[in-house]
This record gives sequence, structure tokens and C-alpha cells, in this order.
Amino acid sequence: MSYVTVSAKVRRELYLKLKKYGVPISKVIRAALEEEVRKREEEEVRAALSKAQEILSRISSAEIVEAICASRKER
Repeated sequence: MSYVTVSAKVRRELYLKLKKYGVPISKVIRAALEEEVRKREEEEVRAALSKAQEILSRISSAEIVEAICASRKER
């Protein structure tokens, strides 16, 4: 696994408080970034599901049953 360095500017006051309370800055930043990526990926999946639902809603139940039966016969 390879890593890259990411930097961020924060107010000095915040930095001093983080140090005072022993907050593991790298760990907190990493967790926040991972959470943000997880949220974005979830939004992407939701959008894809919504689009799939829209497409599938145009197909009748009879067509779906017919396709399943045809698929089973091909086995």
C-alpha cells in the first residue's frame, strides 16, 4: 500500500488545542476523509439504484417473468 501526504491549514489556536488535548491529528484527518469518501460512494450507489429503478419500472412484470423463464430454459 502506498501513501501520499495531504496537508491542511488550520488556525494556530485550533492546532494548539489539538496538541494540548493530545488529539492524534493524522488519525482524525484520515478518519474524516475516509468517512467523506464513504458518504460520496453511498450517494453514487443511491443515484445508480434510482436510475436502475427508473429503467426497471418501464418493464412489465410479464416481461420479467418471461425473461426469467427463458433464462432457466437455457440452462
